[in-house]
Amino acid sequence: MLAENLCKYNPIDDVECLFRKSNVTERRSPTEVVVELNGKWDNMLLFFAWEQSMNCLHISCLLNLQPKNVNLPSIFELLALINEDLWVGYFSYWEEMQMPVFKHSLFISETEFDISEKISNIVNIAVTECERAYPIFHAVLRQNISPRRALMPSVLM
Repeated sequence: MLAENLCKYNPIDDVECLFRKSNVTERRSPTEVVVELNGKWDNMLLFFAWEQSMNCLHISCLLNLQPKNVNLPSIFELLALINEDLWVGYFSYWEEMQMPVFKHSLFISETEFDISEKISNIVNIAVTECERAYPIFHAVLRQNISPRRALMPSVLM
């Protein structure tokens, strides 16, 4: 019985409901939706993808911040340093788009059919972490400041 219900449940519907009124959403397929958010520094794109076979909702928050000059060793050093302090999710670098992205996945049990609160919580974490990290990524990607130096609070003031 639970497996039958899970086949019918799609958390992408919950995502659309959460963002329908205040943000731009685009349903790309039955299992994917993109949401554009106004951020403190720039707009962010949230991607949600549902993988039913794994009962997993993947969330990515793309920072609209391309490097002046791609310096992958510097970018990867920064990712390692930033990720050390994260409890939930992680940052990676999307080479195709040349932008940093925050990622997290939620596994949904067969008995969960309303995960709106979980989605809201992870979206809040993703946006908070992206807002916190944006000036650090900006310093490294756009101003060529070293990752360790960019993490010093005095550099960003």
